[in-house]
Amino acid sequence: MYQLTGEYECKIDAKGRIKLPANLIRQISAEGAYDFMVNRGFETHLMLYPRDVWEKKTKELNQLNIYNKKNRQAVRYFYRGATRLTTDASDRILIPKSLTQYAGIEKSIVLFAYQEQVEIWAKEAYENMISQEPDDFSSLAEEVFGFGGGHGTDHE
Repeated sequence: MYQLTGEYECKIDAKGRIKLPANLIRQISAEGAYDFMVNRGFETHLMLYPRDVWEKKTKELNQLNIYNKKNRQAVRYFYRGATRLTTDASDRILIPKSLTQYAGIEKSIVLFAYQEQVEIWAKEAYENMISQEPDDFSSLAEEVFGFGGGHGTDHE
């Protein structure tokens, strides 16, 4: 299991390649670690998964009943643009043009690593998303993590 962390500003070179930061590469140590899958994210960004994480996620999806319309839609949405990527000798990946266009990626990007995946954002879109953080993060944390309101210990 991975515990990826970090925010990394990167540039896309003239050939459309992204050099993965050394600090991020060091966090990925499993066999086949330089083999990735990329697909469209939940918002207008991309998701990058180490190949073994992708295999785990697709096993979960394969458990869904595809005769149920919502399940079929979820499977379709998850697989949108799914592409296998392998790093070159310089730890660069080449993301398909259709995916960079979807995410509005041109030159500057932010790689946002957490848990077992990395979000790939156009820098401007990432900054916009971050600027919309809630004024009261503690209230959001209470709601999401169950603190306060009788759901657990009150940590104020």
